[in-house]
Order: sequence, then structure tokens, then C-alpha cells
Amino acid sequence: MMHPDFGKGVIIQVYSDSYEITFFDYGLKTILKSFKGLEVTDYVGSETDLVSFEKVERVFHRLLNKITDIQEVVPIGSRWKGGTILLQPADKSLKAKEIPIETFFHKIVMVRDRIRVMEQRINSSKLDEEDKINLQQYITRIYGSLTTFNVLFADKDDYFVGEQT
Repeated sequence: MMHPDFGKGVIIQVYSDSYEITFFDYGLKTILKSFKGLEVTDYVGSETDLVSFEKVERVFHRLLNKITDIQEVVPIGSRWKGGTILLQPADKSLKAKEIPIETFFHKIVMVRDRIRVMEQRINSSKLDEEDKINLQQYITRIYGSLTTFNVLFADKDDYFVGEQT
């Protein structure tokens, strides 16, 4: 499709009165079918083959999670930004180690994401159900051990969750 203001785009969903179009430079827009400025520049497939943008996005998200260990951006709590962690040995003759808290937080998020990937791989493996359940219990305990670090996360949705009673 070609729009006079938004340029080239691809129709991703057809409704009774409008189109959802992803424009290359302007992202997702809903345009009424009655808008006279739309021009069809290319046509592939039929209306019965259309899938919503949300469905395509969900499929890509599941595939990426399954085959990669790309991690999502997880924000640190604002009160921790710019902070440090001080590791002070009991032996005062030894030097303390100071670590930027964002570095530490990034490592915690990496551990969480790798545990999630391991969990997904276990669940999609050819192991029998009993073995999958046993391994899942270990993973749940690992998450429970890491709940101490939940204080660092900005959003509760990102928290580690252990065994729920």
C-alpha cells in the first residue's frame, strides 16, 4: 500500500471498515477503507490468508525464546541506578571490591534468562514426564533461592518466583 503521508506499508489485518497497515517509517496505523488516498502497489495472497499482527508477533516471540538466549530489557529499580555493591572481606588487610550495581543486576538477569531457556528446553525435550517434573522442581527451588534479588527489579512482573504455597 502507498499512503500520501505515511508512505509504503503492508496491510496486516482487514476489518469491515478499515485496514491495519504497518508503514515502514511510521509503524502500525489503522486506516479507514473509505480513505481515498490509499493506493495498492502490490498484492499477494487473499483476504482469507491474513493473520493479525499480534499473532505473528506471538509466534516470533515464542520462536526466538525457544531457539536463542536473547534477553529482554529488564529495568533496574530507580533507587539503585548509579549505586555500588561493596564486598568487604572479614580480613581488614585485604582490599574491598566495589562493583557497579547495574553490572551485578545485569548478571542476575542473565542468570534468570538462562534458567528460563533451560526450563523451556527441558519442557520440550524427549524426557519422560516424571523426569521433567523432577527437573522443574529444581528450577523452582533455584528461582526461590534468587528471590532475595527481587528488590533490585523495577517491575514486579520481572521478579523471581519460587514455590508458591
